[in-house]
Amino acid sequence: MGYLSNATVNRLNLHYGIHALASNAGAVFFAVYLLKAGVPVPLVLVSIAAILGGRFLIRPSLLGLGVRFGLRPLVIAGNLLGACQYPLLAAVHGVGFALLSLIAVSSLSDTIYWTCYHAYFASLGDAEHRGQQVGARETLVAGASIVGPLAGGFGLAHFSAWGTFGLVALVQFLSAWPLFGAPNVKVAPDVAWSYRGARQGILMFAADGWMSSSHNFVWPLALFISLGENFTVFGGALALAALVGAVSGLLLGRHIDAGHGSRAVWWACGGQILGFVLCAAGAAHGEWAIAANAVWAMTTCLYTPTLMTSIYNQAKRAPCVLRFHIATEGGWDAGCASGCLCAAALAYVGGRLPEIMLLGMLGVTWAFFLLRRYYKAVGIGLN
Repeated sequence: MGYLSNATVNRLNLHYGIHALASNAGAVFFAVYLLKAGVPVPLVLVSIAAILGGRFLIRPSLLGLGVRFGLRPLVIAGNLLGACQYPLLAAVHGVGFALLSLIAVSSLSDTIYWTCYHAYFASLGDAEHRGQQVGARETLVAGASIVGPLAGGFGLAHFSAWGTFGLVALVQFLSAWPLFGAPNVKVAPDVAWSYRGARQGILMFAADGWMSSSHNFVWPLALFISLGENFTVFGGALALAALVGAVSGLLLGRHIDAGHGSRAVWWACGGQILGFVLCAAGAAHGEWAIAANAVWAMTTCLYTPTLMTSIYNQAKRAPCVLRFHIATEGGWDAGCASGCLCAAALAYVGGRLPEIMLLGMLGVTWAFFLLRRYYKAVGIGLN
């Protein structure tokens, strides 16, 4: 199990697992809580697009901070600031100042955390074990995805939003603990850098962002409505889905590292298309929607290592890993914000969410061709 021999990556994965526990008890309820708090569906999606737009504008300023402080302090700072968004979420009651404050804080914290975390992981991981290291991380995430939604749904249904989201914020604060023993990664102030070198990664993340607008935001709203807007049942549906997909990512990660990346692309993207179709077809019936969501979670555990193995390995070969991720994360924000705005417009004119979410299949198709080209170019999956 050579992929577990990197103690630093193990620390990063432990941090990410705890962070995922907070996210799955809090962030997975982000859109549906806004809906329950009186924000109409189109404005929920516009709010998410506004967060992503803010991230896109803020992100270039990270370069100066990275040069001055390195990556580890920024990952920690982004994580801690991100915890502050949960009390703000609890304060939202319709469209108002609390919602605007939530958008601002979420934009800033997400920009700092996600860009620097991906750059940090790419820098300290091992290319030859990348698939399994990402798969091991996603297995921890799958475990957190079982416990988190059950706890969050139960808390929101039986206790106050302030108490539930306050506890989530505390867990996210604690997730920074493993990072304090990890090494820092410096960012060079001057490198021979061209954004053309990140073009492939930008396009991959833009495709993933467009897909994620449907997968991460439109579908949860559709599922929540299908389940009678019940937080407990919704959390249970998410937990069941996570249980089904718990081991898939680890198994596929080993498959990628063994030289079957091209085949993994077929499984991963084909599975995502299947998930879209099943969820759209079953959304009108609660039981079918829950079953379809479980199948989709399993295919996502195949998709994530396939995508992120390619992204992290491209980043590690880039002249500057932080600059690479500033560029690629900008692509993700642009793709996801565009998808959310399109979905919001369709919802505003009366479109049904299960039908709107099928827009995400365009992103999967785009990602399929990009990933196939990547794995063939690097000589992985030629068999």
